[in-house]
Amino acid sequence: MIEGLKLAVVLPAYNASQTLERTFAEIPMDIVDDIILVDDASTDLTAAVAHRLGIHTIIHARNGGYGANQKSCYTIALARGADIVVMLHPDYQYSPRLITAMAGMIASGHYDAVFASRILGGGALKGGMPRYKYIANRLLTAFQNLLMGGKLSEYHTGYRAWSRKVLSQLPLLACSDDFVFDNQMIAQAMWEGFNLGEISCPTKYFPEASSINFRRSCIYGLGVLRTAITYRLCRWGLGNTILFAAPAATLPSSPAAMPTMTVAEPLPRKRAA
Repeated sequence: MIEGLKLAVVLPAYNASQTLERTFAEIPMDIVDDIILVDDASTDLTAAVAHRLGIHTIIHARNGGYGANQKSCYTIALARGADIVVMLHPDYQYSPRLITAMAGMIASGHYDAVFASRILGGGALKGGMPRYKYIANRLLTAFQNLLMGGKLSEYHTGYRAWSRKVLSQLPLLACSDDFVFDNQMIAQAMWEGFNLGEISCPTKYFPEASSINFRRSCIYGLGVLRTAITYRLCRWGLGNTILFAAPAATLPSSPAAMPTMTVAEPLPRKRAA
């Protein structure tokens, strides 16, 4: 608990068996009440490692995509009573030790969502971010700030904290099941006028850390541009999309009603010898 609020950490996982244990070891267990991993049909031992660590684990019977994985993560976290949800990649690219600070910013009541920025503090290139990704990050962020009226240092971090209010109100089912889900979710939060905060975060790029290739990066970039342009057109009253106006597309109250969750059962725990 933090300030009397239940804190859950969700881990959207795909082939994270080599890095999951290192990530888990740095999660501040003194304040975290619940850890949930959704395995998006990994082909490695991710679920087995999560089970050994005692993490509440959900397995998708088929790969639904990064966005679909997060939809399952948030649905389960809300159903299990979370007041604050921190989404952390289990690939050890971001520092789990910042969970306390991020959750504290939301618990203070000043922010509805907090993003761990790789750009603040200049840690992105130092941490090994490929230069082309850094340049694309800066250009896309500038474009989105211009069109959406924001002042974020980056829109592309995979380390975020959300209040229950945000996760309950945003029409997340209208978002993509692919990587652009992250960007669309921020756009939705800005559309609804939620207070967004940032915190500087070091990052690490290494062979075992997940990273999309150049082709997928280009597809993601085009999706980001489309999201920003759609946002501006809708603000001007020149467009209409379920992305920003679909109350029926909010997350269901029960994981069983989640259309992308093909299997919604935790792995059975081994009996003590």
